[in-house]
Amino acid sequence: MALLPILQFPDHRLKLVAKPVEHFDANLEKTCADLLETMYETQGVGLAATQVNIQQRIIVIDTSDNQSQPYCMINPKLINAEGEIIWEEGCLSFPGVFAKVKRSANITVEYNNTKGELQTLHATELNAVCIQHEIDHLNGITFYDHLSPIKQKMLRKKLDKLRDKSL
Repeated sequence: MALLPILQFPDHRLKLVAKPVEHFDANLEKTCADLLETMYETQGVGLAATQVNIQQRIIVIDTSDNQSQPYCMINPKLINAEGEIIWEEGCLSFPGVFAKVKRSANITVEYNNTKGELQTLHATELNAVCIQHEIDHLNGITFYDHLSPIKQKMLRKKLDKLRDKSL
C-alpha cells in the first residue's frame, strides 16, 4: 500500500469529472487500499480518487469511531435523496477549514464493490453527508462550490492565513 499526495484547493484538477471504472481487477483493489490508507493516515472520513489525481469514479469512506467500517464505492450513484441536514464539513483538500453545507439527510446509493458486484446502501447523517461530499468530488464539485460568495471569500482568506503560517 502507498500514501498518495492529496491535491489542495485551488488545484484545477479538483474540477475534473472522473471517468467510470470499467475494469475490476487487482489494480482497482490496490487503488482502494491506497485510498483507504491515505484517508486513515490523514484522519479523514472520506476520500475521492480525484483528490489524489486518479480520475476514476472511486470513493472510500469510514465514519466509524475506530476505523472498522471501510467502504470502497466504485461508480457510486445516488438513487434517492430525502430530507435536509446542515453539517459542518471539512475536506482533506482544504486542510484546516470547515463550513456548514446543506445536504440530503437520507440517501440511497448504488455502487459496485471491487469485484464489480452491484451494492445498495441506505445512509443517514454523517454517512449520508460524507457520501454526497465524495460523489461531488467525482463530479468536479467541492464543498466550496456549495457556499455563498461571501462565505467563499471568508474561506479563501482563512486558507491564505493557514498557508502563510505554514511557510
